[in-house]
Amino acid sequence: MRISRRTRIAGVALIAVAGLTLTACGSDSGSKADDNVITVYGTNPQNPLIPTATNEVGGGDPLNNIFAGLVAYNTDGSIVNEVADSIEPNEDSTVWTVTLKDGWTFSDGSAITANSFVDAWNYGADISNGHLGAYFFNPIKGTDEAGNTKEGEKISGLVVKDDKTFEISLKAPESDFPLRLGYSSYFPLPEVAYGSDGKITEEFGNAPIGNGPYQLTKSGWEKNKQISLEPNAKYSGVHEPKNDGLVFKFYAGGGTDAAYTDVQAGNLDVLDQVPPSAVTTFESDSNIQAYNEPGSMFASVTIPARLDHFAGEEGNLRRKAISMSINREQIAEKIYNNTRTAAVDFTSPVLEGWTEEIPGNEVVEHNPTEAKKLWAEADKISKWTGTFALGYNSDGAGHKEWTEAASNQIAENLGIKAEAKAYATFDEMRGQVTDRTIKTAFRTGWQADYPSMLNYLGALYGTGAGSNDGDYSNKKFDELIAKAASTTGDDRFKLITEAQSILMEDLPALPLFYYNSTAAVATDVKGFDFNWQAKPEYYQLTKK
Repeated sequence: MRISRRTRIAGVALIAVAGLTLTACGSDSGSKADDNVITVYGTNPQNPLIPTATNEVGGGDPLNNIFAGLVAYNTDGSIVNEVADSIEPNEDSTVWTVTLKDGWTFSDGSAITANSFVDAWNYGADISNGHLGAYFFNPIKGTDEAGNTKEGEKISGLVVKDDKTFEISLKAPESDFPLRLGYSSYFPLPEVAYGSDGKITEEFGNAPIGNGPYQLTKSGWEKNKQISLEPNAKYSGVHEPKNDGLVFKFYAGGGTDAAYTDVQAGNLDVLDQVPPSAVTTFESDSNIQAYNEPGSMFASVTIPARLDHFAGEEGNLRRKAISMSINREQIAEKIYNNTRTAAVDFTSPVLEGWTEEIPGNEVVEHNPTEAKKLWAEADKISKWTGTFALGYNSDGAGHKEWTEAASNQIAENLGIKAEAKAYATFDEMRGQVTDRTIKTAFRTGWQADYPSMLNYLGALYGTGAGSNDGDYSNKKFDELIAKAASTTGDDRFKLITEAQSILMEDLPALPLFYYNSTAAVATDVKGFDFNWQAKPEYYQLTKK
């Protein structure tokens, strides 16, 4: 069958977070190189530009424009076949047969074959490569809970039939499996990506050759400055660029405040996250076009069990106490002018099946009396010492403000020392999160990879998942998520609710806010639209 499932959602989706966030670097706010080249706010990627190695927006935004997958996402989150001609299930949706369209090539002219996909997925799953996107292969036979294979092994559930056909065998039925196939972990790679040793080369990671709407210009990725893209003449998909290119510009120190000033001055075309300093004024600012729409970007705080005082029963009591000491509604109103909404679950209210009726979610309500009681119970196990520190990247939009506010509330309501700890760049903070050397709690967030609540839950809290920053593991939770993936309709949503109730008890992260999608756009830009992922539809942007 040709893919016909349409998942309509009322807006946008998340950060993060896994996920999501900003990085820093030098502003290059000068003259525009071309009348129809669109300059957009970006962040310096944490990792080389390899699809399975990227799980943050600094790299994700360029990659999603350089590559195209088997399916593409429409603005509303529904899917349409792109490189795939058909994706056919067997009777119980455990085996999917993929047939590719004729004529697709990479930007260097090399043909896209079944092996372009299968080899890339096998590489991403190989545990020796350490790619964070491996978790997305978890449903496929031959991978472990984290989506990995052993070093040098292939995914047994992937079988190439011929140049245009391959089969995907799943561990369990998954009726909407094609919905995830537009995510970057499922992008193809050309043969030139691999060196003589079979490893993806450093050269390719710095200047990838893709099959998407855009390709890197000659200047390409200028580290800590910008990434420049131009239309790919060999692209034949559904997101054909209407502009002459994109430039993702990075900003040092000033972050989004400096970027907002550049939009006002006409030196930046699109800033897709309005800084807190402008949230009360941007919609009446005549120097920009303002956008403010319901969204599903999800923000949280992760407190790893490996930190002192946060393991076992003591840690569980302290997480609940900290959660209930934070007044989310007050922060959303006073700092964000209600462009944020206090979270009551771990997903997004714009997604199909969402409910606020999650058993146990009173732990996200502001209740300082109960918070003090829980903290005292934890002290009976082991007396608290030291300062509770909450890490954030100072180059991100508004993180300083809310982390300081939350730290003040924690200190006041629990009677302890608490402080916000700044990291200069997203790169710096995420590097310590990834290698598990960070010594504090830290801000986290998520921007959905495909429009499903399971993408939030499995990717962030599944055992071994690449974006499971707190190394949380709960067998019952994993079982419920796996069962939900093979179930449809109301039964699926009941299983998801049950899984979320486990998270409310364990609190592997503290849910904080859902983000509205806000943007400041230059007055001469046309075609701006947020997609289901809370990102601009870059290919539609033009200048008058």
